[in-house]
Amino acid sequence: MRGGHPEQRERGGGWGEFADRARAAEGPGVVLPRQRQAGPGGGPRQDYLDAFGDARGSGADLEDVDVFAARARGPRRIDEMPADAPDAPDAPKAPGEANEGDGGDVPPPVALPAQRSGGKGRAFTGVAAAAVTTVLAVIVAGQVTGSRDGGATRSRSATDQAGDARAPGESTPSPSASAATLTYEQAMDRTYPLSAKLKASGRFDAVPGFDKAPGGGRKYTYRVDIEQGLGLDGALFAEAVQKTLNDKRSWAHGGARTFERISSGKPDFVITLASPGTTAAWCAKSGLDTTEDNVSCDSASTERVMINAYRWAQGSVTYGDKIHPYRQMLINHEVGHRLGYGHVTCQKSGELAPVMQQQTKFLDHDGIHCLPNPWPYPGS
Repeated sequence: MRGGHPEQRERGGGWGEFADRARAAEGPGVVLPRQRQAGPGGGPRQDYLDAFGDARGSGADLEDVDVFAARARGPRRIDEMPADAPDAPDAPKAPGEANEGDGGDVPPPVALPAQRSGGKGRAFTGVAAAAVTTVLAVIVAGQVTGSRDGGATRSRSATDQAGDARAPGESTPSPSASAATLTYEQAMDRTYPLSAKLKASGRFDAVPGFDKAPGGGRKYTYRVDIEQGLGLDGALFAEAVQKTLNDKRSWAHGGARTFERISSGKPDFVITLASPGTTAAWCAKSGLDTTEDNVSCDSASTERVMINAYRWAQGSVTYGDKIHPYRQMLINHEVGHRLGYGHVTCQKSGELAPVMQQQTKFLDHDGIHCLPNPWPYPGS
């Protein structure tokens, strides 16, 4: 045989009586393979013994086994093989074909020899074909068992397989590379989607945490609440309030005041981030109408300083794309009302608008052009 399986050596040389029977059955023109050289001492070769080791019992003499004799039953189907069948030796590979462990494609379980052209390719028929089928069935059994045992190891997700298509040297993209955490400054410089007509749940959650008052002077305690269902970052909002109010340009100027955030207990006031609809409802409790220009308010008859989430997320025309300073102005303006300050305007063109000017609505008035300004004490 040419397919890698040892040939049977019979007594009497050549293929013995089997050769005579095969010639008589096939007729003229049938060419049987030549016998391979016997092993040392005239006995069968060791590779023959190894290949047919499963056909004979452990320790049996090869000559006691007639591999061409009729068997009680034919080869067992692949699906009948026991799960604990022994692994078969590796199937021969074509030149350049990689093993699975070498990173190449997984070869099929059994590689049948390529068919040769001409009459010589049909030399093995009848009983010889049955013997070859028996040997192949043993090899199939071992490889099927091996695939069952190692199936979990070789099974890969579509993502893993897609990764194999990368160019050599190309690294796997990191999940964090496309979703990097924004810094405080980056987050405050971005706008966020939110409808000008949104009315959310009307229920509030206190942003957890504690920010100690950093300075001296009169201490004010406050809590930060955020309405449920806004989809905005409450922690970012709370951080912005604490940093803004305690800036030296803000109401903490010169150590006159300091602000401390709490999340439990009784605060002096509650800074609340709420949808436009909820903001309007709470401002109406103090006789204020915020619906015309969709603005914020200090609801003085309640504990809440209301920050309109639409303005916080989208800004205003007056500030354009300067969303960070606009948010600082929102906080300072409404807390200024809580501290007792009323509305004022700039008096000369080119001056900074006072923080208590209604800068969301306008910067220009009576022919005077004011400049946007988020701070009570901008020159500090």
